[in-house]
Order: sequence, then structure tokens, then C-alpha cells
Amino acid sequence: MSNVVKGSCLCKAVNISTTNMSNIVGACHCGMCRKWGGGAMFAIECGSNVSFEGTENIGVYQSSEWAERGFCQKCGSHLFYRLKQNNQYFIPAGLFDNTEGLIFEHQVFIDEKPEYYSFANETRNLTGAELFAQFTPTSEN
Repeated sequence: MSNVVKGSCLCKAVNISTTNMSNIVGACHCGMCRKWGGGAMFAIECGSNVSFEGTENIGVYQSSEWAERGFCQKCGSHLFYRLKQNNQYFIPAGLFDNTEGLIFEHQVFIDEKPEYYSFANETRNLTGAELFAQFTPTSEN
């Protein structure tokens, strides 16, 4: 997408804009995402070209060595999951003002998904090990 896509937290103290939003939605079932939001996190990859207004209202939690999670300190809305190494943002789909044309395409950490919910959509499903394997360089002799 070449146009600017905008969104905000629940109380509108933090506004988000990006010009690099994918139309693909992924769900993460890892224990941290479920603990963070009470269920799967539905997120859209937005690359590193993400800007925020109201940055004084953003709290950041270092959730791992490689990633951090941002939230609004006023209303508690989840704002992003950011990979530190390449400054890659994954933004919760529900924050965007317009979600028309989005496609629920994949689920990760499917092996950690609890049995009490299931989505009807046909998606590509990856376990945690399969996801990490995509980011681990292989050595060929």
C-alpha cells in the first residue's frame, strides 16, 4: 500500500500511521500473547515505517531479548509487537480505522493454542519451532 493507513488506541491518546501495512492478518497463540491480551493476538506486519503521535503515552515492555511490546499508558490498548533487530512492527489489526480488504492468512504457535477456541478460517498454521526455523540460518557443508 502506498497510501497512509491510520489507527489509534481506544482513548485516542496514541495515533498510529504507516505506509507499509500488509493486508495479511496473522494470529499468534504463544503464551506471552495470550497472557498479554487474554487470547490470540491478531496482528498485521507493518515493517519499520510506522510513526506514532502521543509517544509520551506509550509504555514499552521488553518481553524478550529480541522483541518489545508497546501499550497506551492511559487506556491500556496494545499498540505493537516490535522486533528489535530490524525495527519491524506488528500492529494489532483492531487498531486501524479501516480493516477492509484484510485477509486472515496464518496462525503461529499453533502448538500452544488452547483447546477452548478455534477459528473457522482455513489458514497456514505453524508451530513455534517451525516459525523460529524460518529465522534461523541453515549451514550447508
